[in-house]
Amino acid sequence: MKNSSFCSVKIYDRYIFKQVFFATIAAILLFTVVWIAPEMLLNTIKKTLSGAFGIKTAALIIFYELPKILGKAFPVGLLLGTLFTFDKLSKDSELTIFRAAGLSFWRIAAPVIVLSLIVTYLCFVTYDKLIPASAEKLNAMGSHNPVTQYIYTQKGENNTPVMAVIVSRYRNKHMNNVVVLNFAPKMYSDVHQLSDIYFARTGETLPDKWHLNDITHYKISNDGIFFDIDKIKDMDILQGKSAQNAFTLMTYATKKEREINNHDLWNYIKLLKREDLDEEYRYMLNKYLQRFFHPFVCVLLAIMGALLGFSRPREHKLVGFTIAIGCIFLYYITLPFFDLLAEKGIMHPFLTAVFPPAAFLCAIAAFYKSKEL
Repeated sequence: MKNSSFCSVKIYDRYIFKQVFFATIAAILLFTVVWIAPEMLLNTIKKTLSGAFGIKTAALIIFYELPKILGKAFPVGLLLGTLFTFDKLSKDSELTIFRAAGLSFWRIAAPVIVLSLIVTYLCFVTYDKLIPASAEKLNAMGSHNPVTQYIYTQKGENNTPVMAVIVSRYRNKHMNNVVVLNFAPKMYSDVHQLSDIYFARTGETLPDKWHLNDITHYKISNDGIFFDIDKIKDMDILQGKSAQNAFTLMTYATKKEREINNHDLWNYIKLLKREDLDEEYRYMLNKYLQRFFHPFVCVLLAIMGALLGFSRPREHKLVGFTIAIGCIFLYYITLPFFDLLAEKGIMHPFLTAVFPPAAFLCAIAAFYKSKEL
């Protein structure tokens, strides 16, 4: 008798896992099509028809854009897939039969939780590996290797600026229109005085220094007036460790955080801390912590989908789906708000990263209580 009961439970596990799995796949595909179609696909088609892209290039662009979409599609698809499956089971009275057989809600939802853990891992790998790798592939393509700008400030004792380097155009290791500002010890009421300004037509970042070419040198008096202008063939700035730090900061500052894998992002955060770039440090720490909390949301959304799917036979189906869509909308629309709170130091990055999953956890507790399960 025990063996028969055990086998029936195993059959149920496979059944519910299979149902949720295929429903989740369908929801992920639907979300991906809806997300990719309006803007990115249309722009790619336009550029292909105009001759800017070849068919192969256009196909690669769409392929490399997919990981960014999947990062958001995994939790959304899991929520909708679970909700759809459990709603169908409720309407067919199958969940009533399982409850009558003595199975608790958590035992019924066990296969879903197992699936959600798998999706959690896939979501984590997507953000850590797939999205940075696809972004690197896109940047390696000629039309997706953007010209970027950057400003680096070298500080001395008492956190006072010594030199500022303004890179107007930067691509790979080559720079154009570089402005170097040397600060004098004297300070006016609101700004530091300049002693020299260098304008270089071109430059190159080397492992141990930055090398500039074709330079115009402006010498500035104590009154802030140019009193001498001369030409310099070349010069070196930012020697040794300063050159390496500046190059690292410039490389990552001109990227979006999703284009950096976890290991490199953590090293970048530590460098921001050493360079006293507080706002950028808090923002990136918040995004780094989200890398770990965001995948865990998959588990919470799967449980929420199961709870919302537990409905009475005459309960309207759209109620659960409306609540689910509302929760997803609030989650993604409030993420930039929490990013801003972390960046400005209003809340600690750990709190801004953990608050959205904690809110989902509270919602799950409320739904569980309201369902009287």
